[in-house]
Amino acid sequence: MFTVAALYKFTAFDAPEALKPGLAKVACSGGVKGTLLLAREGINGTIAGPRDGIDAVIAHIRTLPGCADLEWKESTASEMPFQRLKVRLKREIVTMGQPDVDPTRSVGTYVAPADWNALIARDDVVTIDTRNDYEVEIGTFDGAIDPQTKSFGEFPEWWSENAERFAGKKVAMFCTGGIRCEKASNYLLGQGVEDVFHLKGGILKYLEDVPQEDSQWHGECFVFDGRVSVGHGLEEGPYGLCYACRRPISEEDRKSSDFEEGVSCHRCITEFSDDDRARFRERQKQIGLAKARGEAHLGG
Repeated sequence: MFTVAALYKFTAFDAPEALKPGLAKVACSGGVKGTLLLAREGINGTIAGPRDGIDAVIAHIRTLPGCADLEWKESTASEMPFQRLKVRLKREIVTMGQPDVDPTRSVGTYVAPADWNALIARDDVVTIDTRNDYEVEIGTFDGAIDPQTKSFGEFPEWWSENAERFAGKKVAMFCTGGIRCEKASNYLLGQGVEDVFHLKGGILKYLEDVPQEDSQWHGECFVFDGRVSVGHGLEEGPYGLCYACRRPISEEDRKSSDFEEGVSCHRCITEFSDDDRARFRERQKQIGLAKARGEAHLGG
């Protein structure tokens, strides 16, 4: 089994580019793969590897400026869920496109998973899922509002168009691991919303802590690694991935006439050109050849 660690920390990095080599070295030395994003606002990522390797990376991150109290969420994977290690420099560790948003100044009220059900059951609370539409499609909380956004950067526009619907309401928000809600709650506070709450540790922590018989969560939680989804107890879920559009697909979706392995699914069949699909077919062919040789195809 591989240990999977999801982490983020908003903190001021004056020179994130200077942190990249050391972080990459520790991860590579420990056999750790996945993605780590560095920006002036902090660090974000999901990594997987052997126990010792993950421990070494976490210990290294906690030596970085403002990261001594780093929190992270762990789960397991039966197979390595990443093909390579990527340590990247970005403008934002989660892209919202709002330069005035700063979670280090203020965020909403954290709500522990054990207290979440009672909060979202209240009549004076509106619950908002801040994730992308394809994530919401495979699982969400009872009664949660789906903004139907394609990316997190669309959330501010959606809010401005819908804010009047929620006048006088307390707002409870949630996302996969908590990072999007950090920015979304700071944004709403800046928009004059007085009572903003968000699920501490995100859906992953809720699925880990709350027994299934007490859960208000239905479906699976999309994760950005080779497992594709997890359920209660953070058990690996049944979904696969369309490698053309990177959206989750079920066994039923695979039966669609629009599905072709690595080339298209019912969601993206109209989104790509014939030339695109020809490239995807060639990629899928090379993946198959690499698999037959017992090798990993990094383009897969």
